[in-house]
Amino acid sequence: MIEGWKNLAAISLSISPLILQAKHLPPRLSGLKFKPDPSKGSGTIFVSGSCLTNRAITNMESSVSRSTSVVSKMSFLAVLVVFLISSSYITSTEAYDALDPEGNITMKWDVMSWTPDGYVAVVTMFNFQKYRHIPSPGWTLGWKWAKKEVIWSMVGAQTTEQGDCSKYKGNIPHCCKKDPTVVDLLPGTPYNQQIANCCKGGVLNSWVQDPGNAASSFQISVGAAGTTNKTVRVPRNFTLMGPGPGYTCGPAKVVRPTKFVTTDTRRTTQAMMTWNITCTYSQFLAQRTPTCCVSLSSFYNETIVGCPTCACGCQNNKTESGACLDPDTPHLASVVSPPTKKGTILPPLVQCTRHLCPIRVHWHVKQNYKEYWRVKITITNFNYRLNYSQWNMVAQHPNFDNITQIFSFNYKSLTPYAGLNDTAMLWGVKFYNDFLSEAGPLGNVQSEILFRKDQATFSFEKGWAFPRRIYFNGDNCVMPPPDTYPFLPNGGFRPEVSVFASVLLPVLLVFFFFFSA
Repeated sequence: MIEGWKNLAAISLSISPLILQAKHLPPRLSGLKFKPDPSKGSGTIFVSGSCLTNRAITNMESSVSRSTSVVSKMSFLAVLVVFLISSSYITSTEAYDALDPEGNITMKWDVMSWTPDGYVAVVTMFNFQKYRHIPSPGWTLGWKWAKKEVIWSMVGAQTTEQGDCSKYKGNIPHCCKKDPTVVDLLPGTPYNQQIANCCKGGVLNSWVQDPGNAASSFQISVGAAGTTNKTVRVPRNFTLMGPGPGYTCGPAKVVRPTKFVTTDTRRTTQAMMTWNITCTYSQFLAQRTPTCCVSLSSFYNETIVGCPTCACGCQNNKTESGACLDPDTPHLASVVSPPTKKGTILPPLVQCTRHLCPIRVHWHVKQNYKEYWRVKITITNFNYRLNYSQWNMVAQHPNFDNITQIFSFNYKSLTPYAGLNDTAMLWGVKFYNDFLSEAGPLGNVQSEILFRKDQATFSFEKGWAFPRRIYFNGDNCVMPPPDTYPFLPNGGFRPEVSVFASVLLPVLLVFFFFFSA
């Protein structure tokens, strides 16, 4: 569609000057051929038997000048109109992540067998995102049936509503809605209602952090549907909540049937039919305000650069959801957890700060050695009503290609592009600090990183020691402006000058007293 508008714009802009020139020429000059008449002198032009004087030429030049002005204005308007039209087809929700360009969630529907009025399928959801996961309360999947299908039964998941099944007698379907909504079952579900990779409460871990739990499956029995590859119609309008908005799903595409190898690897079977759905994430769709920010400090400067003011919202902004709470509020616990009805979900409640971010990542340049330098990272939770299990952080810095040791965090190098190794994924050690508690004394985790210096690139100048960008749980954090980074003191080279002066001054004093005597 966009290419079509570009071609249309090019054609319009190429022919519009010709039309406008012909339109704005005087009527008597339209379509005439001009040539000089030597017998009339240089100031006269002969046009098909007529003579034009200098005044006529001046009028013609003025007309052409006006037409040129109109052409330029109309060309500008044409460009503007085409730009606005094309912009309407370019959404700002493009789900492209520079640090994980191929990250997505792929759903695979495998039709395993046919039934008298439909089929039985196994739906598997793979999280191919390197560091973005789906936390509790988990994923919610929806779609719209192409015909009048119903769901007879499900294993490993369930629909949130049954819908109107009044036309069925005896055997009642599990769901009769045209657009069902499916959720995962909770841990502890009876074994006769489970299949492999189900019943995790919808939690889907990232591919790098926990690949063994990066998939979720359920079985579905569909009725009032086709019973062959040619009569089955794939569902459409897929939606995925993880757990909130942010994911955009493409249409279902029929692919080659999936093949399955038995445990003894001696036999291979395949699905009757398979189709895939790919969903990509956009932080803009997930929330219009950021969820984390970064603060900076260093051993060579006493200045602590805090998170930008109102990085995640402002206290006087009434349009923002949730509220903030002063940590010195009396009876803090009762305010954070007031008595409510069972199942009531309380809105977010963050600590009142100038940035109002639920998460702050602090990067401190701690020490400098001859061949190494050390950084301390502290992640603080300011949310009173939310803790983060299986959290992760992604940082980008050119010295991550030469990391020596990391303490109390797990580490994995990410290489989004060949030959570029400046991105690292960090997450907590299981049963030690993989759980980030809610705001309070325990609401933080810390680690230190030891880098080996590359003498060709290492420097403390111009903020080189600070990260280029930081993600927390897949969301890009707000960085301070570069001109506010802690800088080297102006007297960074004063020790060398002072040593020179301390040697030179006594010599000058000796010469002074010698010659004065």
